[in-house]
Amino acid sequence: MSSMDLCIIGSGYVGLVSGACFAEVGHKVVCVDNDPKKVAALQSGRIPIYEPGLEDIVHRNVSAGRLRFTDKIEDGVDNSQVVFIAVPTPPQPDGSVDLSFIEKVAREIAGVLKEYRVVVDKSTVPVKTGEKVAETIKRYNRAGAEFDVVSNPEFLREGCAVADLMKPDRVVIGSASDRALALMKKVYEPFMAPILVTDINSAELIKHAANSFLALKISYINAVSAICDASGADIEKVADGIGADKRIGRSFLNAGLGYGGSCFPKDIAAFIAISDALGVPFTLLKEVQRINKDQKERFLKGLRDALWVLRDKKIAVWGLTFKPDTDDVRSSVAIEIVNDLVKEGAIVTAYDPKGMEKAVEWKMVEGARLVHSALEAVEGAEALVLATEWGEFANVDLQEVKKRMMTPMIFDGRNLFDPATMKDLGFAYKCIGRSTV
Repeated sequence: MSSMDLCIIGSGYVGLVSGACFAEVGHKVVCVDNDPKKVAALQSGRIPIYEPGLEDIVHRNVSAGRLRFTDKIEDGVDNSQVVFIAVPTPPQPDGSVDLSFIEKVAREIAGVLKEYRVVVDKSTVPVKTGEKVAETIKRYNRAGAEFDVVSNPEFLREGCAVADLMKPDRVVIGSASDRALALMKKVYEPFMAPILVTDINSAELIKHAANSFLALKISYINAVSAICDASGADIEKVADGIGADKRIGRSFLNAGLGYGGSCFPKDIAAFIAISDALGVPFTLLKEVQRINKDQKERFLKGLRDALWVLRDKKIAVWGLTFKPDTDDVRSSVAIEIVNDLVKEGAIVTAYDPKGMEKAVEWKMVEGARLVHSALEAVEGAEALVLATEWGEFANVDLQEVKKRMMTPMIFDGRNLFDPATMKDLGFAYKCIGRSTV
């Protein structure tokens, strides 16, 4: 397998993980970022995000000379056969996607493009974005250099992004150019994964459609959990029974506080906006959004019902990140719950293994006290809210937790603990869709 020269523009979650993993399989990679401070940090070995396994891979490939970082886009484009665009595509107030970063990078590529390159949209973008990228590069490239635009959506899950990229279940490549396809297949040859070749528009649509379907599964099982609470059924057993059907599968059928993070809320809102713009309203996804919002409100209502008045109640919260094994607190339901409790006058003490630094840096939990351990958080607490299912919490000494709390009440928003065990330990235990009698 021959090595290729690759450029990744954007060194966030997608760009940095992709660049590191491409280098890990033998390609020579230059990561470009317009933030000189981030570039300097990466050059000195400091990784700006937490992702299991990423730091070791970055250090190993920098040392081997296969991975480097720069803030000069011309350096990346000049020295690469394939240029990946992996910049942010944030949501706008109406749910549509802000494509200004994509447009800016396309113009910058056009300004330095001297000979044939494959330009790859790696960022999650609305359908037909590839056409706009191609138009932009052609318009602003005075050298008249040849190029092809390809869509290659990422399917990385934060917390296991390295594993997802090193062993993908499929690689989607959208292009009508045989020349571009040949180069893209060489890029992914070392990964030995199934490759699905489509047109650009289909490839772009696949990412939004996939994430929206997964969010639909989460909202579906959460809606069923409400019925379980009302009927005395057990959501875990119901989910097992549903998931045993091979046509459905068990994954993403875990009842909880709802989905969050940097992808699902943004991508669903974007898909709704895309569908509206195309004149085919996707009303099903609007219901998915409503159920997700209602799930958090239902959980908070249960807290209010049990505690009566939240004002001046000492409440501990375990978890700030939107899921375990990441430091990402963007659009986190856990953060929303902390802030809702603070607004209602509760005295909140919170702990997260990896997310506290960014929560403070981005001023996302003002009014709550952040502490250094799960046990410190529950000291004197009248209730504990489990908001993120970190493995550390599953292995905590529950007897010690009970000893430190003022009143042993646990509101488990992720169904991490066994109701029977909690009852035997003497906790007043509330979970989602499972009988605690």
